[in-house]
Parts: sequence; structure tokens; C-alpha cells
Amino acid sequence: VIVDIVLETEEIALNEVVVSSQDNPANKIIRAAISKRKEHLSKLDSYTADFYSKGIIRINNLPEKFLGQEIEVSEGVLDSTRSGIIYLSETVSKIKYLKPEPLYENIIASKVSGDSNGFSFNSASDVNFSLYNNTIEINNPLISPIADYAFNYYRYKLEGVFYDDYGHLINKIAVLPKRENDAVFKGYIYIVEDQWSIFGVELDVKGNQIDIIAADLITITQHHNYNQDTNTWVIFSQRINFEYDFLGFKGDGSFVAGFTNYNLTPNLKRSDFSREILAFENDANTKTEGYWDSVRNIPLTQEEILDYQRKDSIQTVQESKTYLDSVDIEKNKFKLSALITGYSHDNSYEKKSITISSPLQGFNFNTVQGFNSNLNLNFLKKIDDYRNYYNVYSELNYSFKTKRLRPIFGVNYKFNNIDDATLRLNFGNSVEQFNSQNPISKLVNSASSLFFMDNYVKLYEKRFIETQFSKELFNGLRMSFFGSYEQRLALFNSTDYSWDDNSSKRYTSNNPLQPLAFRSSAFDNHHILRFGVRGQINIDQKYTSYPNSKYNLPNNDYPTLRFSYIQGIGATNKAYNFQHLNLGLAQSIGFENKGRLRYNISGGTFFKNHTAAFMDYKHFNGNQTHINLGGNYMNSFKNLEYYRLSTNTTYGEYHIEHDFKGYVLGQLPLIKALNLNLIIGSHGVIGKHQKTYQEYSLGIDNIGWGKYRFLRVDYTQSYHGGKLGNALLFGISL
Repeated sequence: VIVDIVLETEEIALNEVVVSSQDNPANKIIRAAISKRKEHLSKLDSYTADFYSKGIIRINNLPEKFLGQEIEVSEGVLDSTRSGIIYLSETVSKIKYLKPEPLYENIIASKVSGDSNGFSFNSASDVNFSLYNNTIEINNPLISPIADYAFNYYRYKLEGVFYDDYGHLINKIAVLPKRENDAVFKGYIYIVEDQWSIFGVELDVKGNQIDIIAADLITITQHHNYNQDTNTWVIFSQRINFEYDFLGFKGDGSFVAGFTNYNLTPNLKRSDFSREILAFENDANTKTEGYWDSVRNIPLTQEEILDYQRKDSIQTVQESKTYLDSVDIEKNKFKLSALITGYSHDNSYEKKSITISSPLQGFNFNTVQGFNSNLNLNFLKKIDDYRNYYNVYSELNYSFKTKRLRPIFGVNYKFNNIDDATLRLNFGNSVEQFNSQNPISKLVNSASSLFFMDNYVKLYEKRFIETQFSKELFNGLRMSFFGSYEQRLALFNSTDYSWDDNSSKRYTSNNPLQPLAFRSSAFDNHHILRFGVRGQINIDQKYTSYPNSKYNLPNNDYPTLRFSYIQGIGATNKAYNFQHLNLGLAQSIGFENKGRLRYNISGGTFFKNHTAAFMDYKHFNGNQTHINLGGNYMNSFKNLEYYRLSTNTTYGEYHIEHDFKGYVLGQLPLIKALNLNLIIGSHGVIGKHQKTYQEYSLGIDNIGWGKYRFLRVDYTQSYHGGKLGNALLFGISL
């Protein structure tokens, strides 16, 4: 069938205008649109609609290797240049909305190319962008061209006018950012004359503006339709295009969406909504081709048709035992690179795998064990993919200095993916930090010891058997119950080896309470029974439902409450029996264009007696290395000695930081071109029998070049007992 299509010309005219610094016609239009912003937003306080979405992601010239590892691609997935579609999916759903409830979506059909059991991840909630809000969220808040404070971020230029099919005069206005690195758009917005509503947008944003470093450019295009019955403009189509280029991976993609059958007076009630905001029908991924042909309001391209046909055929072959076995035979061959990266042996048809880590990956140094290495072995059996599985594992640690092998054996069983019920049992012999949160990484301690003779890690030996059961008891409440029998043994330095031969420094002892007492320990050897409960409450927690799966979503409108109770009984040294209660609150609060505030506060107490063994104390995560590799700024201090404030009495701890993003530094001449973020923070400890410890920090984040911005630097001043300290902390995030 040959169809000749001729598009009608849409003429955009710009009549003669006189522009002065006092009277820019585009500014008048934008001010009128800003004044009507809330009114237009309120017209969409309640509605229902049908939704269709199609997502596609392509890759161009996929590298043969990445970080020395071969990148294997199944035959037929990409072309001879290793280019093609790596993701293609469609979604059909019904949506409803009633302010202030979140958008609810019921997905009735889902299709993923090459995966007949898959569920598409493109949904209405992910593309629910209304520029009538001051900001829209794409990883970070982006400032709308008609936000209340838009003139602080944008300049505007009237490009021309035209009439739509209903005779409305449409103004085409160029949106120009005042500062390129702000979280702002660049492009065009179309405003309806007199009604001052949005007719459509064509807006670009760069990935580095919203901290999506892989993305080069993201383009949002919206078209609005006029509803005569309610005198309302509503989105009927939206397209998000993107290009990415990162670490040798290049490509592009798009997510297109269509909204139809709007009902702007649906008579919805709050009782029509729950904490479930997305649900898949059980038969969502079993719809026939005839069904899809009847519901698509955005036709498939020839490229997409061929991708469905090819990958559906490939899937049939790839699910056969013969194919899976042949792939495993090739993949399971031992390669010399496994000595560095580890080795995996798979039985894909039976969903089994055995993995062995490289001993080089666990190689480290400390003054108790000298050079030592960890070897991890794991057997995994997937019963229902990752919804239901079990794994048996072992961790073997060997000290080359003391000739000691310390093994751990364990098993995990995950019952389901709805309440995430999981049972774990393990036993063995291990070397542990006194602070069980492991604030000092093995890598950092190895470097600080060997190069600078700063052996910050302090260790003891634990022989144990323990079990733990965790599950979500109901939506928003997750609990974990555990118990263990432990034998704790003191350890001492076994080596003074270092690469710093010219230094006059010497290692400290393994006793964190007495750094110069090399033959004394922070505790007496003992046995003890420990049991307890940990929990987390997420108020008004939203979630999405898939067949046989549930996924919880964070709700930053309320803080998260954490609690734990741990009791030690039956200790061979009765003074070591203890009871420890801890409560905490944490939250992340967005302030639109002014950044984000995060806080984490907690407090606790030890009941009855205050003579618990030192490893059962409350330890605070300090830092004496001036390096932060974990990014745990909301649970650690920047200039606190690791065990300086450890306590077995009543205590309190707080961490508060505000990241201004580009709100402050983005306003400064010259500096704004660097695209840096300012962070201020306050951290502290309050103790019953110790003086208050306080830290105040000023940090710069997003330091780097181009897309590679992995460095954060903080200057900190600390106060304790009338003494002032200061430090620079370098944070590296990869």
C-alpha cells in the first residue's frame, strides 16, 4: 500500500515589534503565564486517562572489552558493528489522580522485546512532568520556565505567533538560561494568548546539569490538547529523547507517551487510593499481537518491528537446554584473567551458579595479621529468579604472618519477593573491628599502615554461630530478629612491617583504649549469648506491585524511624551482660531550587549496668585518614578519632547537611562555570559522662572535569573539651 502524505504548512509570523529594556513582549507573556500557573495546575487536581508508552534504547559500536573484561553479546541481538536496540518495550495502562495523592497507574499490558516474561519499566509516573509546578524532577529538580522565580534563571525572546485549529493565538517563546550550569532548560515554550496556558514545549537539558553524567543531552517535547468542555489544556503526547556517551558506551533512546480519554470530572475520593501507586495485571505480559495492534496510538517503526520479530525468535532458541548448555561451556572456560577477577561456573538451564573470588581482591595488610587474604565461595540456586532463591557460601581468611586460617560458612534462603522474608544461618571464625560498622576500609587501612605507619584498624577474634530472620511485617514496617553465640578473644600486633623505613613513627597497639599498651587488651576473653531486634518504619510508604513482587518507594515527606534493641546474656564474665536500646530518625528534604537538606539523628542508652565488653559499646564512625571512600557523610564524622567517644552509657548523635547544588556557587562570576556544589554541615555527639563533641564543615562537591566529577572536599572545624581541631577531608565517589 502506497500512501502519499502532504503536511500542511504551519506559518509562524512575527509582526513588527519594538523591544526595549523596559518592555520585552516575551517577558509580559511569561509573567502572565506565571500569574496563571496555580490556576491551571488546580484544573488538573482530579482526572482519569488512558496511557500508552513506548521506550527504546540503542547502542552504537559496543566495545569489545570494558576494564579488561570481554563484553559478550548473544548472537543476533546486535548487528555486525555491535550496534542496535538493547531495550524496547511498550506499556498500556489506566491512570487516575486526585490531589494530593500520588498518581495511580494500573498497567493492563506490558511488552518487552526478547523477554516474554518481562515487565516494562516505562510507566506514567516516570514521565508525569507538569511545567505548571515550580520544578520537575529528573534525578534533580529542574526549574520550570514559568516557575514563580523563573526570571532569576531565564531570559526570554518572542520568536513568533501562529493560530491553532480552534483559533487560539499561540506565542512561540525562546527560553534562554542565564547560567548554563544551573538546573534549567533551554529551548522553546508555547503559550496560549489570553488564557496564558501551555500549548507545548521543546526543551533541552544537559546531563551534567542534573547529575546524570552518562547523558549528553535530554530533550522533552510536550503537546497539549484543548478540552472545550472544561476550558482546559491537557497533555496528549510527550516525548523524551536522550543521547549518552560514557566510558566508551555511546547511544541514544527515547520514551514516547500518549494520553487519551481524559475525564477531568471523575468524582474520585480519597478512599479510591491506597499506598499502592502502580500495579501490573497478572496477565499483563501475555497479550496477543492482535491486542497490541488495536491499542497502539503510536505506530511501531520498521526498526522496532524487526527487533520484536528477531528477539522473539532468539528468545525461543536461547531458552532451550541445548543453547544454554553450549553458552555455559564457552563461558565456563577458565581464563587467566580469573586470577584477578574471580571465576564463575554457571548451569543456566537449572539456574545454578558457583562463584569463586580472586584472592587478590581480598588481599590486605594489618598489624595483627600482617598480609592476609580472603577467598569467597558461593553457590546460588534460583528457584524463581531472584524472587525465591538460596545460596550457600564460605569466606576463608588466611594470615601469611601468623599462618592462621579462619573460615566462615553460611546459608541464606529468600522465601519470596513480596515481604522479602529471608533466613540466614552462619558460623565460623573471623577477625572483626571493634566497631561492627567497619568505619575503616581494608584498603585505606592497608595504605595508611604501610605508607605512614598509622594502623587505625583495631581487631579482635570472634568464634560464633548466628541466625537472622527478616521480613516486612506490613507495609512500612520491616523487622529483623537475630541471635548468636560468640566467643571473643583478644588479639595483639604480630608485625611492625612498613614501607616507611625513614619514619621515626611506630605502630600503636591493638588496644584502642591504650595505644601504647602492647600486651594488654580492651576486654577479657569471654563467651556470650546475644539476641535482639532491629526495625525500620517508613511512614506513608508507597509501593509498586508486580506479579509475585512488591517494591517499596521512599517517601521524603516523612522521616524514617529506625530502632534496635540488643541484649547480651550468659556471659562468662557476668559484668559483660548488657541491654542496649537505640532510636533514630533520618530524612531528605528538597527545597526546589535551593538544594536539599538531609539529617540523621539518633540516641540510645545502656540499661542496668555500664560494664559491657568494649565491642558492645556504642561506637561513633570517626575518620583519621582524611579520606572518605564510602560516601557515608550522614553516618560519620570528619575529624573524630575512631574510638575516642565510645560509650556504654546514654548518648546522642546528629548529622545535618544541606547541599545547595548550584544555588550559591552558580551565582558567582567565573566560579559558576565550574559547576560546583556548596555543602554545609553540622555533626555532633552528646554523652552523659563526656563533653559534647561538635563539627562544622564547609564542602565543595562535583569537582572534576567534563563528565568525570567524583571528588568532594570538606574543610572541618571540630570542638571538644575546649580544644579546637581542623581537617581537610577528601571524598572520592566512583
